[in-house]
Amino acid sequence: MANTYIPIATVTVGSGGSSSIDFTSIPGTYTDLCLLTSIRGNQDNGIIYYVRFNSDGGNNYSYRYILKDSSDPTVVSSSGSAQNKLLLGIVGGATPTASTFSNDMLYIPNYTSSNNKSLSFDSTMENNSTMQWMSLAAGLWSSSSAITSISIFPNTNVWIQHSSATLYGIKNS
Repeated sequence: MANTYIPIATVTVGSGGSSSIDFTSIPGTYTDLCLLTSIRGNQDNGIIYYVRFNSDGGNNYSYRYILKDSSDPTVVSSSGSAQNKLLLGIVGGATPTASTFSNDMLYIPNYTSSNNKSLSFDSTMENNSTMQWMSLAAGLWSSSSAITSISIFPNTNVWIQHSSATLYGIKNS
């Protein structure tokens, strides 16, 4: 069977920025979810990128991510458990090339399952001078609830104008 990506909603940040991008009332009619983002924050250097499901601020999230910056030969790794939000990685801030946004994909299989929800995330940020961020993450939301809302937000400040995100439902057809 072929997978069919069906757009559920798109959010584009307007003038003044936004402290989060939110998707609510996600229907339970798909097998998986895929969130594609083109985002950038307004603080210097990299922006730590978080997600929460169903407004759950409890210590129900675990993650592991790796990060590579092209100006540094070191690959950075981090992990956490019993967190109140899920750290996905780092995306671009105000320092990288002007008007360049990160390209990111969050994939959530079996989002309506009564089991814990796993996810994967990959991101890249271009900079025409010295830096390029690349990160990969895996995460777990320890909840038996179906995902009905998703909120993505930076560690500080806001997503800048023209940042955008599109949520797709995936069906086997």
